[in-house]
Amino acid sequence: MKRMIHINQHVIKKNGKTGERNPPITVKTYKSNKYFHRVHIEGPCTVVYEPDNPLSCGAKVWIETDSRVGGLSHDYPDPMYAHRESALDQLDFLLQREEE
Repeated sequence: MKRMIHINQHVIKKNGKTGERNPPITVKTYKSNKYFHRVHIEGPCTVVYEPDNPLSCGAKVWIETDSRVGGLSHDYPDPMYAHRESALDQLDFLLQREEE
């Protein structure tokens, strides 16, 4: 399944003004949008810049991949996985759990 990943600059600007920490990374497929603070792409990907043909959300730069993409929807270590050393270790653990 093709996935497109882009950074929502409007979320970043709003977070800066309000102090909120909403996830600015969007992973789009034909059936859903998911929002994250971190993503990990498990294979080949392509960075696309198409200023004359943006995505429907307005993004002119994005990443395309058919590889699996995992993400964390928070910007701090999850207490449930506190024994993991970093957020990326947590992400690897969560991806492994999805496969089980």
